[in-house]
Amino acid sequence: MHAAPTFSSLDDRSGSPVQSVDQLLTYDPAAIAHYYRSRPLQIFLRLVELVWTFLGFSLDLLWDRQTGRQASNEVKRAIQLREVLTKLGPAYIKIGQALSTRPDLVPPAFMGELVKLQDQIPPFSNEIAFRLIKEDLGQIPQDIYAEISPNPVAAASLGQVYKGKLKTGAEVAIKVQRPGLTAQITRDIYLLRRLAQWACNNLSVVRSDLVSIMDEFGARIFEEMDYTHEGENAQRFESLYGYLPNIIVPKIYTELTARRVLTMEWINGTKLTEPEILEAKGLKATEIVEIGVQCSLRQLLEHGFFHADPHPGNLLVTDDGQLAYLDFGMMCSVESYQRYGLIEAIVHMVNRDFEGLANDYVKLEFLTPETDLSPIIPALATVFNNALGASVAELNLKSITDEFSALMYEYPFRVPAYYALIIRSLVTLDGIAISVDPDFKVLSKAYPYVAKRLLTDPAPELRQSLQELLFKDGDFRWNRLENLLRNARSSQDYDLEKVLQQTIDYLFSERGNHIRDHIADELAKSLDQFGHSLVQRLQAAVSNEESANASVAPGQSGKEWEHISRIVSLLGETKGMSGGTVVRLVPQVLSKPETRQMGQRVARNLAQRAAARLLRTLFLHNTSTPQVAVNTPLLSAQKSA
Repeated sequence: MHAAPTFSSLDDRSGSPVQSVDQLLTYDPAAIAHYYRSRPLQIFLRLVELVWTFLGFSLDLLWDRQTGRQASNEVKRAIQLREVLTKLGPAYIKIGQALSTRPDLVPPAFMGELVKLQDQIPPFSNEIAFRLIKEDLGQIPQDIYAEISPNPVAAASLGQVYKGKLKTGAEVAIKVQRPGLTAQITRDIYLLRRLAQWACNNLSVVRSDLVSIMDEFGARIFEEMDYTHEGENAQRFESLYGYLPNIIVPKIYTELTARRVLTMEWINGTKLTEPEILEAKGLKATEIVEIGVQCSLRQLLEHGFFHADPHPGNLLVTDDGQLAYLDFGMMCSVESYQRYGLIEAIVHMVNRDFEGLANDYVKLEFLTPETDLSPIIPALATVFNNALGASVAELNLKSITDEFSALMYEYPFRVPAYYALIIRSLVTLDGIAISVDPDFKVLSKAYPYVAKRLLTDPAPELRQSLQELLFKDGDFRWNRLENLLRNARSSQDYDLEKVLQQTIDYLFSERGNHIRDHIADELAKSLDQFGHSLVQRLQAAVSNEESANASVAPGQSGKEWEHISRIVSLLGETKGMSGGTVVRLVPQVLSKPETRQMGQRVARNLAQRAAARLLRTLFLHNTSTPQVAVNTPLLSAQKSA
């Protein structure tokens, strides 16, 4: 994740105090506080404006409480809050968008409305924009660009965009930042940070560290305001994900990019939320959404560097069906332990292991280690059993996030900053998908990738998760393996031979000792049951005893062999499986000394089971036979004893 906020003094290189926060290049709460403490009038006037703007909203909330209409008017007040935040300008628009991902701070109804916040506001004058281009790039726009549109083609809270053309003929987008933006943002952050400090110290209902949340917000928005940083983000994104089929990342012209001006390749395309236009071009919107889902999964769970703001304006579909990502101001990094923790949480959720899920939330820093999980585990079961449906195919992201948001609002959950951005990203993507196809299930499309990662990733965390998934109380759950294989083969880059090779490597490593023993014992048990059932069937066939038929039902062993048969069939139908694969792998397995040890364990186990069955049969036979008095020396000795 990004570096922690710095606390340097607000000085320039000569060591004398600067006169404007516009000179701040990174978020520095101490420097901002130092600057505004000496300008109380600015803060007072802004505070009056905020109080006046929020007064009407607050009075309406109070009236709802007095009249008992809080629940019925909740949606109305959520809409009102969105309009208030839009009126207050860039910082509050961004805060509202950030709050839309904070279920520990905001009730679900308000979250749903804040997600809709649009940061479209009137553009500023061309004269100011062109002056900023000259200041940052050193030349007037007409000397840099062959063409530039007479007016901006888009305007948002942080800047506006012109369409231009380079002297080489390449079409470009030119983004110019709003003047005085840093001063507006820092003033509002300073005020809100002071309010957050007061709330944390005086309101017991506040469970989250609001000051840290404000610092996280400040650091993020400063990154967004640095267009040089955005250009670097775009280049890193392209290096990580540009190889994926049908993914486009626009080229950044670094020599024409500075802190307040960004020049990037112009992409012509259609918004994902316009399926009718896409269909008219012969493109299927649902297929494009799936491309976005697969790319998002790799961002989140593979490399951990992801686009945190994939709203419709930032995702365009080209005429040849490729998905272009735009605007790389808001990015986030997720550490490897967090990525593996998220995969484990998905597995536990899908398999309804709510105790494991509760522990995942501790590892992911949603809950502190000393939190009592006993009331949370059944609450998780209630929430997710309602949302999960009957199968993976029915997983609904909106239902899960809505239910989980309500749970986090009730229990002592604290949402880590990285997760807030993840939820924002996924919920936005889910909203786009549902607008294209109301029946589209983002999580059901994601699970094949998760299944593939479980089967192919050699990381110890996921090996442990796979073992927990496949074994329970000493029994191997063939249905789980079958489900994983069925889902994984739907993943685009699923390599079956790689899966089999990694399985062999892991199985015959020291870490695989426990699993090899389990497999040998399960195999012996199944062979024993199968053999016993076969003998009973033969006896029944020879004696024609109908009563024997009832005792030779396939039972559990038959079910296991059915699973194994289906698994073999699945493997045979999976892309990448061939006779050559078997020829390469089977001798490798047979040559392992551990294979001979497994065979010996199976034989030993079978012999023990056969001996036990023989003794049991003899014992039961003897006890069921009428006793005959036979006088033998041994019997006489026993009687006398």
